[in-house]
Amino acid sequence: MNIKVDEIKKISFQGASGAYSDMACRAVFPGVETVPCNTFEDAFNTVRNGECDLAMIPVDNTIAGRVADVHHLMPDGDLYIIGEYFLPVRHTLLGVKGGKISDLTHVHSHIHAIPQCRKAIKELGLEPHVHADTAGAAAEIAARGVKTHAAIASELAAKIYDLEILRADLQDEDHNTTRFLILALEPEVPIRQENVITSLIFECRNIPAALYKCLGGFATNGLSLSKLESYVDPNFKSAKFYCDIDGHPESTAFKLALEELGFYAADVKFLGAYAAHPFRNSK
Repeated sequence: MNIKVDEIKKISFQGASGAYSDMACRAVFPGVETVPCNTFEDAFNTVRNGECDLAMIPVDNTIAGRVADVHHLMPDGDLYIIGEYFLPVRHTLLGVKGGKISDLTHVHSHIHAIPQCRKAIKELGLEPHVHADTAGAAAEIAARGVKTHAAIASELAAKIYDLEILRADLQDEDHNTTRFLILALEPEVPIRQENVITSLIFECRNIPAALYKCLGGFATNGLSLSKLESYVDPNFKSAKFYCDIDGHPESTAFKLALEELGFYAADVKFLGAYAAHPFRNSK
C-alpha cells in the first residue's frame, strides 16, 4: 500500500472489539484506533461518510468459504480495495473465570466459527448458538457469568472481556485462514507492476459462451485469475462476475485483456489494484 500508517487515524470492522477483524486491523495498522460496527454495511458507511479512513472486511475463509454478505455489498459499495491480509484463525474456547470444560453445556459464536470447530463441539457435547460475531458472543458470556455457557472467540476477546481460556486451538483444521480486504474511498494503484492483484466486476452480455469469451483475453495474454464469483440477476438471465486477476492494470497484457473483455462484457467496474500479500507464496 502507498498509504502511510501515520496518516491513518481510524479503521472500521464488523463485530465487537476483540473480533478477528479487529485483530486483522491491529496487525496491519498497529496503534490505529479500531472502530467496531454492527454490520458490514455500517463499516462501509464509516468510510463513505469520512468517519473512518479505512475498513477491514473478511471475504473468504479456507473452511467456511466466502462471506456472502460482503460479496453482495462489493458491487455497489463505492469503495476501492487497496490491500489484502491473510489472518491464520486460532479459535479459543472461552468461559467465565473459575469455570471448567466439564461445566459446559452450551457454546456461542459466529455462524462461520461454529462449523470451523465442529469436531470439538461434538466431542464436548455442547449445544451451539449462533451470534452476529465471535467477540459479541464472548461479551455476552462475560455478562451472563454462567459456567455452563462458553464462547468460541479469539485470545484478544479473552483479554478484553476477562474470560478464561478453557482450550486453545479449537479449530478443526490447522490451515484455517481468513482473507481480508482493506477498503478506502479512493484507489491506490501500486507503482511497481510485479505481484499485483487487480479486482474487477463485469456483467456478461446475454450471448452464447459469453463467460468463456470474456475470460479468453486473460488467457491469451498470460494472466491468471485467482478468484471468480458470480452474481445472478433477479430474472436469472444474466450474471455479474467478481474476479481477482494476477496482473497490474497498467501492464500491456492487462490492457489487451481488458480490451477483449469489452467486446463481450458490459458495465466493467474497477474495484482496485493492490500488492499481493506474501501469504500467497508461503506454501
